[in-house]
Amino acid sequence: MLLVVGCADGRPAEGGDGITEPPVFEDVTVHDPSVVKVDETYYVFGSHLASAKSTDLKAWTQISADVSSGNVLIPDPFLELKETFEWAETGTLWAADVIQLKDGRFYMYYNACRGDSPRSALGVAVADRVEGPYKDLGILLKSGMDMTEPLADGSYYDATIHPNTVDPDVFYDKDDNLWMVYGSYSGGIYILKMDPESGKPEPGQGYGKKLLGGNHARIEGPFMLYSPETKYYYLFLSYGGLDANGGYNIRVARSKNPDGPFVDTEGNDMARAMGAPGTLFDDRSIETYGAKLMGNFQWIGSEGEEEGGYVSPGHNSAYYDRESGKYYLIFHTRYPNRGETHNVRVHQMFLNEDGWPIAAPHRYAGETIGQYGKKDVAGAYRLVNHGKEISADIKPSVTITLESDGRITGAFAGTWKLSDGNKAEVTLDETAYSGVFVRQWDEAAQTETMAFTVLSQGGAAVWGSRGSDRKELTN
Repeated sequence: MLLVVGCADGRPAEGGDGITEPPVFEDVTVHDPSVVKVDETYYVFGSHLASAKSTDLKAWTQISADVSSGNVLIPDPFLELKETFEWAETGTLWAADVIQLKDGRFYMYYNACRGDSPRSALGVAVADRVEGPYKDLGILLKSGMDMTEPLADGSYYDATIHPNTVDPDVFYDKDDNLWMVYGSYSGGIYILKMDPESGKPEPGQGYGKKLLGGNHARIEGPFMLYSPETKYYYLFLSYGGLDANGGYNIRVARSKNPDGPFVDTEGNDMARAMGAPGTLFDDRSIETYGAKLMGNFQWIGSEGEEEGGYVSPGHNSAYYDRESGKYYLIFHTRYPNRGETHNVRVHQMFLNEDGWPIAAPHRYAGETIGQYGKKDVAGAYRLVNHGKEISADIKPSVTITLESDGRITGAFAGTWKLSDGNKAEVTLDETAYSGVFVRQWDEAAQTETMAFTVLSQGGAAVWGSRGSDRKELTN
Protein backbone atom coordinates (compact mmCIF):
# COMPACT_ATOMS: atom_id res chain seq x y z
CA MET A 1 0.00 0.00 0.00
CA LEU A 2 1.39 3.40 -0.98
CA LEU A 3 -0.66 6.28 0.32
CA VAL A 4 -0.24 9.76 -1.17
CA VAL A 5 -1.58 13.18 -0.42
CA GLY A 6 -3.82 14.48 -3.18
CA CYS A 7 -3.55 17.88 -4.84
CA ALA A 8 -6.53 19.66 -6.36
CA ASP A 9 -5.86 18.11 -9.75
CA GLY A 10 -5.44 14.64 -8.29
CA ARG A 11 -1.63 14.64 -8.42
CA PRO A 12 0.25 13.48 -5.34
CA ALA A 13 1.57 16.28 -3.16
CA GLU A 14 5.36 16.69 -3.34
CA GLY A 15 6.96 16.05 0.04
CA GLY A 16 3.91 14.56 1.69
CA ASP A 17 1.53 16.00 4.22
CA GLY A 18 3.89 17.97 6.44
CA ILE A 19 3.03 18.51 10.10
CA THR A 20 2.52 22.27 10.34
CA GLU A 21 2.46 22.52 14.13
CA PRO A 22 3.52 20.30 17.03
CA PRO A 23 0.96 17.57 17.72
CA VAL A 24 -0.78 17.46 21.07
CA PHE A 25 -0.23 14.11 22.79
CA GLU A 26 -2.07 13.05 25.93
CA ASP A 27 -0.97 9.73 27.43
CA VAL A 28 -3.09 7.10 29.19
CA THR A 29 -2.38 3.80 30.88
CA VAL A 30 -4.20 0.80 29.41
CA HIS A 31 -2.28 -2.48 29.44
CA ASP A 32 -3.06 -4.76 26.45
CA PRO A 33 -5.14 -2.17 24.56
CA SER A 34 -7.77 -3.62 22.22
CA VAL A 35 -9.26 -1.04 19.86
CA VAL A 36 -12.81 -0.49 18.66
CA LYS A 37 -14.06 2.56 16.76
CA VAL A 38 -17.53 3.95 17.46
CA ASP A 39 -18.66 6.81 15.23
CA GLU A 40 -15.62 9.12 15.22
CA THR A 41 -14.08 7.95 18.50
CA TYR A 42 -11.49 5.25 19.09
CA TYR A 43 -11.76 3.28 22.31
CA VAL A 44 -9.19 0.95 23.86
CA PHE A 45 -10.01 -1.66 26.50
CA GLY A 46 -7.40 -3.64 28.39
CA SER A 47 -6.43 -5.42 31.56
CA HIS A 48 -7.76 -4.47 35.02
CA LEU A 49 -10.94 -2.97 33.50
CA ALA A 50 -8.89 -0.04 32.19
CA SER A 51 -10.10 1.90 29.16
CA ALA A 52 -9.52 5.15 27.28
CA LYS A 53 -10.74 7.05 24.22
CA SER A 54 -9.47 9.42 21.55
CA THR A 55 -10.77 11.11 18.42
CA ASP A 56 -7.36 11.50 16.78
CA LEU A 57 -5.17 8.66 18.15
CA LYS A 58 -2.87 11.29 19.68
CA ALA A 59 -4.66 12.83 22.67
CA TRP A 60 -6.24 10.17 24.86
CA THR A 61 -8.67 10.46 27.78
CA GLN A 62 -8.74 7.85 30.53
CA ILE A 63 -12.21 6.37 31.12
CA SER A 64 -11.46 3.74 33.76
CA ALA A 65 -8.35 2.44 35.47
CA ASP A 66 -8.83 -0.57 37.73
CA VAL A 67 -11.08 -3.34 38.99
CA SER A 68 -13.00 -1.63 41.77
CA SER A 69 -16.48 -0.73 42.85
CA GLY A 70 -17.72 2.22 40.84
CA ASN A 71 -15.85 1.34 37.65
CA VAL A 72 -18.04 2.80 34.88
CA LEU A 73 -17.66 -0.30 32.71
CA ILE A 74 -18.83 -2.78 35.35
CA PRO A 75 -19.90 -0.83 38.47
CA ASP A 76 -19.84 -3.85 40.82
CA PRO A 77 -17.33 -6.22 39.18
CA PHE A 78 -16.82 -8.49 42.18
CA LEU A 79 -20.53 -9.26 42.33
CA GLU A 80 -21.17 -9.22 38.58
CA LEU A 81 -18.25 -11.54 37.80
CA LYS A 82 -18.21 -13.47 41.08
CA GLU A 83 -17.95 -16.89 39.43
CA THR A 84 -15.06 -15.74 37.25
CA PHE A 85 -13.00 -14.44 40.18
CA GLU A 86 -13.70 -17.54 42.24
CA TRP A 87 -12.62 -19.90 39.47
CA ALA A 88 -9.50 -17.93 38.53
CA GLU A 89 -8.57 -17.35 42.18
CA THR A 90 -7.71 -13.72 41.55
CA GLY A 91 -9.02 -10.23 42.20
CA THR A 92 -8.35 -8.65 38.84
CA LEU A 93 -9.08 -9.07 35.13
CA TRP A 94 -6.79 -9.51 32.17
CA ALA A 95 -6.92 -8.30 28.57
CA ALA A 96 -10.50 -7.44 27.60
CA ASP A 97 -11.79 -7.15 24.04
CA VAL A 98 -14.89 -5.19 22.96
CA ILE A 99 -16.73 -5.56 19.66
CA GLN A 100 -20.04 -4.20 18.38
CA LEU A 101 -22.09 -7.05 16.93
CA LYS A 102 -24.80 -6.79 14.28
CA ASP A 103 -27.50 -6.24 16.91
CA GLY A 104 -25.87 -2.88 17.68
CA ARG A 105 -24.86 -3.85 21.22
CA PHE A 106 -21.34 -3.98 22.58
CA TYR A 107 -19.89 -7.28 23.76
CA MET A 108 -16.98 -7.29 26.20
CA TYR A 109 -14.97 -10.50 26.27
CA TYR A 110 -13.40 -10.41 29.72
CA ASN A 111 -10.98 -12.89 31.27
CA ALA A 112 -9.21 -13.59 34.54
CA CYS A 113 -6.23 -15.79 35.37
CA ARG A 114 -4.53 -16.91 38.55
CA GLY A 115 -1.22 -16.04 36.93
CA ASP A 116 1.14 -18.63 38.36
CA SER A 117 -0.89 -21.32 36.59
CA PRO A 118 -3.25 -21.33 33.58
CA ARG A 119 -6.33 -21.47 35.82
CA SER A 120 -8.48 -19.02 33.88
CA ALA A 121 -12.02 -18.09 32.95
CA LEU A 122 -13.13 -16.26 29.82
CA GLY A 123 -16.63 -14.82 29.57
CA VAL A 124 -18.73 -12.17 27.88
CA ALA A 125 -20.76 -9.20 29.09
CA VAL A 126 -23.01 -6.90 27.06
CA ALA A 127 -23.94 -3.20 27.08
CA ASP A 128 -26.04 -0.85 25.00
CA ARG A 129 -23.29 1.79 25.10
CA VAL A 130 -19.62 1.24 24.48
CA GLU A 131 -18.75 2.87 27.82
CA GLY A 132 -21.11 0.56 29.67
CA PRO A 133 -22.42 -0.49 32.04
CA TYR A 134 -21.86 -4.11 30.98
CA LYS A 135 -23.98 -6.99 32.27
CA ASP A 136 -22.53 -10.47 32.47
CA LEU A 137 -23.78 -13.16 30.09
CA GLY A 138 -21.65 -15.87 31.66
CA ILE A 139 -18.38 -17.77 31.37
CA LEU A 140 -17.60 -19.25 27.96
CA LEU A 141 -14.38 -21.17 28.60
CA LYS A 142 -12.31 -22.36 31.54
CA SER A 143 -8.76 -23.68 31.74
CA GLY A 144 -6.46 -25.11 34.37
CA MET A 145 -8.80 -27.87 35.54
CA ASP A 146 -7.27 -30.62 37.66
CA MET A 147 -7.47 -34.36 36.99
CA THR A 148 -10.84 -34.67 38.73
CA GLU A 149 -12.58 -32.61 36.03
CA PRO A 150 -12.55 -34.25 32.58
CA LEU A 151 -13.03 -32.17 29.43
CA ALA A 152 -15.97 -32.70 27.12
CA ASP A 153 -14.04 -35.29 25.08
CA GLY A 154 -13.16 -37.28 28.20
CA SER A 155 -9.52 -36.19 28.30
CA TYR A 156 -7.99 -34.11 31.07
CA TYR A 157 -6.55 -30.63 30.90
CA ASP A 158 -2.88 -30.59 29.91
CA ALA A 159 -1.25 -27.14 29.96
CA THR A 160 1.34 -28.15 27.35
CA ILE A 161 -1.33 -28.77 24.69
CA HIS A 162 -4.51 -27.05 25.91
CA PRO A 163 -4.87 -23.25 25.89
CA ASN A 164 -4.89 -20.76 28.70
CA THR A 165 -8.33 -19.18 28.19
CA VAL A 166 -7.26 -15.52 28.17
CA ASP A 167 -6.42 -12.74 25.69
CA PRO A 168 -9.50 -12.94 23.42
CA ASP A 169 -9.94 -11.08 20.15
CA VAL A 170 -13.36 -11.42 18.51
CA PHE A 171 -13.58 -10.37 14.86
CA TYR A 172 -15.60 -10.66 11.68
CA ASP A 173 -13.98 -12.21 8.63
CA LYS A 174 -14.49 -10.84 5.10
CA ASP A 175 -17.70 -12.87 4.76
CA ASP A 176 -19.14 -11.60 8.06
CA ASN A 177 -18.51 -14.84 9.92
CA LEU A 178 -17.64 -14.31 13.58
CA TRP A 179 -14.50 -15.78 15.18
CA MET A 180 -12.54 -15.57 18.41
CA VAL A 181 -8.78 -16.06 18.59
CA TYR A 182 -7.28 -16.37 22.07
CA GLY A 183 -4.55 -17.89 24.22
CA SER A 184 -1.38 -17.13 26.16
CA TYR A 185 1.67 -19.35 26.81
CA SER A 186 0.64 -22.89 27.91
CA GLY A 187 -0.83 -24.89 25.02
CA GLY A 188 -0.77 -22.08 22.48
CA ILE A 189 -3.05 -19.84 20.43
CA TYR A 190 -6.48 -21.19 19.44
CA ILE A 191 -9.42 -20.04 17.31
CA LEU A 192 -13.16 -20.68 17.67
CA LYS A 193 -16.14 -20.16 15.41
CA MET A 194 -18.63 -17.89 17.15
CA ASP A 195 -22.42 -17.62 16.92
CA PRO A 196 -23.08 -14.11 15.53
CA GLU A 197 -26.48 -13.99 17.24
CA SER A 198 -25.42 -14.83 20.78
CA GLY A 199 -21.76 -13.81 20.64
CA LYS A 200 -20.86 -17.19 22.14
CA PRO A 201 -18.89 -20.12 20.66
CA GLU A 202 -20.75 -22.44 18.33
CA PRO A 203 -21.32 -25.73 20.18
CA GLY A 204 -19.20 -28.84 19.87
CA GLN A 205 -15.80 -27.21 19.28
CA GLY A 206 -14.20 -27.66 22.67
CA TYR A 207 -11.28 -25.26 22.79
CA GLY A 208 -11.38 -24.88 19.00
CA LYS A 209 -8.54 -25.15 16.50
CA LYS A 210 -4.91 -24.67 17.48
CA LEU A 211 -2.99 -22.17 15.34
CA LEU A 212 0.45 -22.20 16.98
CA GLY A 213 2.34 -22.42 20.25
CA GLY A 214 2.51 -25.06 22.95
CA ASN A 215 4.83 -26.51 25.59
CA HIS A 216 4.58 -23.24 27.53
CA ALA A 217 6.19 -21.13 24.78
CA ARG A 218 5.95 -17.41 25.56
CA ILE A 219 3.48 -16.44 22.84
CA GLU A 220 0.33 -14.46 23.68
CA GLY A 221 -1.93 -11.52 22.86
CA PRO A 222 -3.27 -12.66 19.46
CA PHE A 223 -5.04 -10.05 17.34
CA MET A 224 -6.45 -10.49 13.83
CA LEU A 225 -6.57 -7.82 11.12
CA TYR A 226 -7.90 -8.37 7.60
CA SER A 227 -6.56 -6.28 4.72
CA PRO A 228 -8.96 -5.77 1.80
CA GLU A 229 -5.93 -4.77 -0.28
CA THR A 230 -3.89 -7.95 0.07
CA LYS A 231 -6.79 -10.28 1.03
CA TYR A 232 -4.66 -11.60 3.90
CA TYR A 233 -5.57 -12.10 7.53
CA TYR A 234 -2.68 -10.80 9.63
CA LEU A 235 -2.24 -12.47 13.01
CA PHE A 236 -0.34 -10.24 15.41
CA LEU A 237 1.32 -11.84 18.42
CA SER A 238 3.50 -10.88 21.36
CA TYR A 239 6.54 -12.99 22.21
CA GLY A 240 8.48 -12.95 25.48
CA GLY A 241 7.54 -11.58 28.89
CA LEU A 242 5.50 -8.44 29.40
CA ASP A 243 7.52 -6.77 32.17
CA ALA A 244 10.47 -4.44 31.66
CA ASN A 245 12.92 -7.36 31.79
CA GLY A 246 10.78 -9.73 29.74
CA GLY A 247 11.82 -8.89 26.20
CA TYR A 248 8.23 -8.47 24.94
CA ASN A 249 8.10 -7.90 21.19
CA ILE A 250 5.46 -7.66 18.46
CA ARG A 251 5.33 -10.22 15.63
CA VAL A 252 3.03 -11.00 12.72
CA ALA A 253 2.10 -13.92 10.46
CA ARG A 254 -0.52 -14.17 7.72
CA SER A 255 -3.01 -16.47 6.01
CA LYS A 256 -5.70 -16.30 3.34
CA ASN A 257 -8.07 -17.91 5.87
CA PRO A 258 -8.99 -16.71 9.35
CA ASP A 259 -8.26 -20.14 10.83
CA GLY A 260 -4.97 -20.62 8.98
CA PRO A 261 -2.60 -22.08 8.22
CA PHE A 262 -0.45 -19.05 9.04
CA VAL A 263 3.06 -18.50 7.71
CA ASP A 264 5.77 -15.92 8.30
CA THR A 265 7.91 -13.97 5.82
CA GLU A 266 10.12 -17.01 5.22
CA GLY A 267 7.15 -19.28 4.61
CA ASN A 268 7.56 -21.09 7.92
CA ASP A 269 4.42 -22.85 9.11
CA MET A 270 3.52 -21.11 12.37
CA ALA A 271 2.00 -24.34 13.69
CA ARG A 272 5.60 -25.42 14.31
CA ALA A 273 6.27 -22.40 16.54
CA MET A 274 6.30 -24.03 19.96
CA GLY A 275 8.64 -24.78 22.82
CA ALA A 276 10.70 -27.95 22.81
CA PRO A 277 9.00 -30.83 24.69
CA GLY A 278 9.73 -30.80 28.39
CA THR A 279 10.80 -27.14 28.44
CA LEU A 280 9.36 -24.04 30.09
CA PHE A 281 9.53 -20.63 28.36
CA ASP A 282 11.94 -21.90 25.70
CA ASP A 283 12.43 -18.69 23.70
CA ARG A 284 15.14 -20.12 21.46
CA SER A 285 12.64 -22.58 19.96
CA ILE A 286 10.25 -19.84 18.81
CA GLU A 287 12.26 -16.72 18.07
CA THR A 288 12.90 -17.67 14.43
CA TYR A 289 9.14 -17.76 13.74
CA GLY A 290 7.08 -14.70 12.83
CA ALA A 291 8.15 -11.34 11.45
CA LYS A 292 9.37 -9.19 14.34
CA LEU A 293 8.02 -5.67 13.90
CA MET A 294 9.23 -4.07 17.11
CA GLY A 295 11.19 -4.79 20.29
CA ASN A 296 13.39 -3.00 22.84
CA PHE A 297 15.28 -0.01 21.43
CA GLN A 298 16.81 3.35 22.35
CA TRP A 299 17.34 6.36 20.09
CA ILE A 300 20.82 7.83 20.65
CA GLY A 301 21.48 11.51 19.86
CA SER A 302 24.48 13.04 18.12
CA GLU A 303 26.25 13.63 21.45
CA GLY A 304 25.47 10.17 22.78
CA GLU A 305 22.43 11.30 24.72
CA GLU A 306 19.41 9.02 25.10
CA GLU A 307 16.43 10.43 23.22
CA GLY A 308 13.55 8.07 23.86
CA GLY A 309 12.79 4.47 23.04
CA TYR A 310 10.64 1.53 24.06
CA VAL A 311 10.99 -1.41 26.39
CA SER A 312 8.75 -4.47 26.04
CA PRO A 313 6.27 -3.02 23.53
CA GLY A 314 3.48 -5.49 22.94
CA HIS A 315 0.01 -6.96 23.28
CA ASN A 316 -1.18 -4.88 20.38
CA SER A 317 -4.37 -4.44 18.49
CA ALA A 318 -4.61 -2.96 14.99
CA TYR A 319 -7.08 -0.97 12.94
CA TYR A 320 -7.65 -0.35 9.24
CA ASP A 321 -9.47 2.87 8.33
CA ARG A 322 -11.22 2.37 5.01
CA GLU A 323 -11.83 6.08 4.45
CA SER A 324 -8.19 7.16 4.75
CA GLY A 325 -6.61 3.84 3.80
CA LYS A 326 -4.39 4.03 6.88
CA TYR A 327 -3.38 1.14 9.10
CA TYR A 328 -2.67 1.66 12.80
CA LEU A 329 -0.80 -0.42 15.36
CA ILE A 330 -2.05 0.17 18.93
CA PHE A 331 -0.04 -1.27 21.82
CA HIS A 332 1.31 -0.59 25.29
CA THR A 333 4.97 -0.02 25.99
CA ARG A 334 7.41 0.54 28.81
CA TYR A 335 10.49 2.75 28.52
CA PRO A 336 14.24 2.60 29.16
CA ASN A 337 15.12 3.33 32.78
CA ARG A 338 11.50 3.89 33.86
CA GLY A 339 10.65 0.56 35.45
CA GLU A 340 7.16 -0.81 34.88
CA THR A 341 5.55 2.51 33.87
CA HIS A 342 3.61 1.96 30.66
CA ASN A 343 1.39 3.89 28.26
CA VAL A 344 -0.65 3.39 25.11
CA ARG A 345 1.16 4.12 21.85
CA VAL A 346 -0.09 4.28 18.26
CA HIS A 347 2.16 3.92 15.21
CA GLN A 348 1.00 4.09 11.63
CA MET A 349 1.61 0.94 9.59
CA PHE A 350 2.19 0.45 5.88
CA LEU A 351 2.34 -2.58 3.61
CA ASN A 352 5.66 -3.24 1.91
CA GLU A 353 6.13 -4.59 -1.61
CA ASP A 354 5.65 -8.15 -0.37
CA GLY A 355 2.39 -7.31 1.38
CA TRP A 356 3.74 -7.38 4.95
CA PRO A 357 2.82 -4.76 7.54
CA ILE A 358 5.62 -2.52 8.76
CA ALA A 359 5.40 0.01 11.60
CA ALA A 360 6.59 3.60 11.32
CA PRO A 361 9.50 4.41 13.66
CA HIS A 362 7.79 7.28 15.52
CA ARG A 363 4.39 7.48 17.18
CA TYR A 364 1.50 8.60 15.01
CA ALA A 365 1.19 12.40 14.84
CA GLY A 366 -1.37 12.69 12.03
CA GLU A 367 1.09 12.18 9.20
CA THR A 368 0.14 10.93 5.74
CA ILE A 369 2.76 9.37 3.52
CA GLY A 370 3.68 11.52 0.51
CA GLN A 371 5.87 11.69 -2.55
CA TYR A 372 9.54 12.47 -1.96
CA GLY A 373 12.67 13.11 -3.99
CA LYS A 374 16.29 12.21 -3.39
CA LYS A 375 16.98 15.50 -1.63
CA ASP A 376 14.13 14.75 0.78
CA VAL A 377 15.51 11.42 1.95
CA ALA A 378 19.32 11.46 1.66
CA GLY A 379 21.33 12.23 4.77
CA ALA A 380 22.49 10.90 8.12
CA TYR A 381 20.11 8.61 10.01
CA ARG A 382 19.89 6.89 13.35
CA LEU A 383 19.17 3.23 12.61
CA VAL A 384 17.61 0.51 14.77
CA ASN A 385 17.80 -3.11 13.66
CA HIS A 386 15.16 -4.97 15.69
CA GLY A 387 16.54 -8.38 14.69
CA LYS A 388 14.75 -11.59 15.70
CA GLU A 389 15.90 -12.08 19.30
CA ILE A 390 13.69 -12.37 22.36
CA SER A 391 15.84 -10.47 24.83
CA ALA A 392 15.70 -7.90 27.60
CA ASP A 393 18.65 -6.12 25.99
CA ILE A 394 17.87 -2.64 24.67
CA LYS A 395 19.17 -2.07 21.15
CA PRO A 396 20.81 1.38 20.80
CA SER A 397 20.53 3.16 17.49
CA VAL A 398 23.63 3.47 15.33
CA THR A 399 24.47 6.04 12.68
CA ILE A 400 24.41 5.50 8.93
CA THR A 401 24.33 7.87 5.98
CA LEU A 402 22.24 7.49 2.85
CA GLU A 403 24.68 8.94 0.35
CA SER A 404 23.45 10.75 -2.76
CA ASP A 405 25.00 8.09 -5.03
CA GLY A 406 22.90 5.27 -3.48
CA ARG A 407 25.53 3.97 -1.09
CA ILE A 408 25.02 3.45 2.64
CA THR A 409 27.99 4.23 4.84
CA GLY A 410 28.58 4.24 8.59
CA ALA A 411 27.73 1.46 11.03
CA PHE A 412 26.38 -0.63 8.13
CA ALA A 413 27.55 -0.81 4.52
CA GLY A 414 25.03 -1.22 1.76
CA THR A 415 22.83 0.49 -0.77
CA TRP A 416 19.51 2.32 -0.87
CA LYS A 417 16.97 3.19 -3.52
CA LEU A 418 13.89 5.41 -3.62
CA SER A 419 11.19 4.56 -6.18
CA ASP A 420 7.61 5.64 -6.88
CA GLY A 421 8.02 8.57 -4.53
CA ASN A 422 8.16 6.63 -1.26
CA LYS A 423 9.14 2.98 -1.77
CA ALA A 424 12.35 2.11 0.04
CA GLU A 425 14.74 -0.62 -0.99
CA VAL A 426 17.60 -0.95 1.48
CA THR A 427 20.48 -3.42 1.62
CA LEU A 428 22.51 -3.63 4.81
CA ASP A 429 25.50 -5.97 4.96
CA GLU A 430 24.05 -7.93 2.01
CA THR A 431 20.58 -8.34 3.58
CA ALA A 432 17.74 -6.82 1.55
CA TYR A 433 14.85 -4.91 3.14
CA SER A 434 11.64 -3.53 1.65
CA GLY A 435 9.46 -0.72 2.95
CA VAL A 436 8.72 2.99 2.72
CA PHE A 437 10.02 6.45 3.45
CA VAL A 438 7.64 8.69 5.41
CA ARG A 439 7.93 12.12 6.97
CA GLN A 440 7.17 11.95 10.71
CA TRP A 441 7.21 13.93 13.93
CA ASP A 442 10.18 13.19 16.19
CA GLU A 443 8.73 13.75 19.66
CA ALA A 444 12.06 13.76 21.49
CA ALA A 445 13.59 16.35 19.16
CA GLN A 446 10.29 18.24 18.76
CA THR A 447 10.75 18.48 15.02
CA GLU A 448 9.56 16.96 11.79
CA THR A 449 11.99 14.50 10.23
CA MET A 450 12.30 11.94 7.48
CA ALA A 451 12.11 8.29 8.50
CA PHE A 452 12.04 4.89 6.89
CA THR A 453 10.69 1.50 7.93
CA VAL A 454 11.71 -1.70 6.17
CA LEU A 455 11.44 -5.45 6.68
CA SER A 456 13.70 -8.28 5.51
CA GLN A 457 12.55 -11.58 4.07
CA GLY A 458 13.95 -13.08 7.25
CA GLY A 459 11.38 -11.11 9.22
CA ALA A 460 13.57 -8.49 10.91
CA ALA A 461 12.43 -4.86 10.97
CA VAL A 462 14.82 -1.94 10.55
CA TRP A 463 13.94 1.68 11.35
CA GLY A 464 15.70 4.85 10.32
CA SER A 465 15.16 8.38 11.63
CA ARG A 466 17.15 11.21 10.11
CA GLY A 467 19.36 13.34 12.32
CA SER A 468 19.85 17.09 12.26
CA ASP A 469 22.69 17.08 9.70
CA ARG A 470 20.42 16.53 6.71
CA LYS A 471 22.17 16.68 3.34
CA GLU A 472 20.71 19.19 0.90
CA LEU A 473 20.77 17.59 -2.53
CA THR A 474 19.13 18.13 -5.88
CA ASN A 475 17.01 15.47 -7.56
